[in-house]
Amino acid sequence: MPDRYSARADIILLDIEGTTTPIDYVFGVLFPFAQKQVESFLQTHEGESGVQADLERLRQEYAADVAQGLTVPAWVDDSANAAVPYIHYLIAADRKSTGLKSLQGKIWESGYRDGTLRSQLFPDVKPAFERWTREGKLLYIFSSGSVQAQQLLFQYSEAGDLTRFLSGYFDTETGSKKEAESYRKIAQAIGILPNQILFISDVTAELKAAKEAGMQTLFSLRLGNRTSDSEGFPVISSFDNV
Repeated sequence: MPDRYSARADIILLDIEGTTTPIDYVFGVLFPFAQKQVESFLQTHEGESGVQADLERLRQEYAADVAQGLTVPAWVDDSANAAVPYIHYLIAADRKSTGLKSLQGKIWESGYRDGTLRSQLFPDVKPAFERWTREGKLLYIFSSGSVQAQQLLFQYSEAGDLTRFLSGYFDTETGSKKEAESYRKIAQAIGILPNQILFISDVTAELKAAKEAGMQTLFSLRLGNRTSDSEGFPVISSFDNV
């Protein structure tokens, strides 16, 4: 049974998938939505500079995959449609690709704004955000999804707009979630020592990196998560325990 954890930290840094949000929402709703909409989205928005930047990053990633001898769908010309099979491949592989994550955020924005998407959060998230804020703690997010996607998820949630509780967001522009240097950069960006930050995630490789950087860590054990093996990290099953 997970214990109650007394957070001796000024900053709480949170993962999203499996920590604030059910994994099933990400894999069962968000990813299929992006996969279904990407072709029409690119046809409509391919001329926009942000989309062009995403496509250029993806083309560079494609070239690197080919150079490594990976079997990937062919990207035969410069048209928007030609990118779609490779993008579908990356989505299916859950590749932590900065270009993909940025493009997905743009696609999801249309779904959130027209009401097709409403993000799911665990029921203890909003009460915890309210409680931690009353206690004077600052809340940040670190996710492989783009900053835009993170903001949308908390703005258009079934619990309402929770962005007012969040002081900032970090994505793969900061670095890999499995590298200690990323967490050092986050502490530096916030302007606080790493040991004053509590990081909560359902991925032990991320917790190991954060711990190496000097942060406090907790393993999120939620219904539907991929593993219950905390590898020795303190465990919580609800933010009510923090």
